[in-house]
Amino acid sequence: MHEWALAEAILASANETAQKQHLKTVSEVQVKLGQLQQIDQDILQFAFTRLKKGKFKNAKLTIRTQKPRLQCNTCGNTWTLNTKNLDKDTAEAIHFIPEIAHAYIKCPKCKSPDFTILRGRGIWLQTIKGAR
Repeated sequence: MHEWALAEAILASANETAQKQHLKTVSEVQVKLGQLQQIDQDILQFAFTRLKKGKFKNAKLTIRTQKPRLQCNTCGNTWTLNTKNLDKDTAEAIHFIPEIAHAYIKCPKCKSPDFTILRGRGIWLQTIKGAR
């Protein structure tokens, strides 16, 4: 499951930031997760808990989600996609290959599949908290 790989990447990125900030311990790692990624947050939390060590041994992972915001390239309409309205097969397909969202999602105004994803993809390290 790529949630484990994401947890490893979060810890590696957070460790780099902690070193730059001269933190001896880290108490919290905050990330922003785009809902289009369809990441299982429970598995991500579990993986983070199992993989953390050293200065991260007592750190908690805080996940903030970002709803997808899309803009139609045909009519200019912008809308927020509710990923909970996607059927299971569609959600799973987008989870593994987010780039194929265009095959499943259409503009609610003009029904065009030509849109730009303005936000709601990817995962970002927001902040880390710790002590020097």
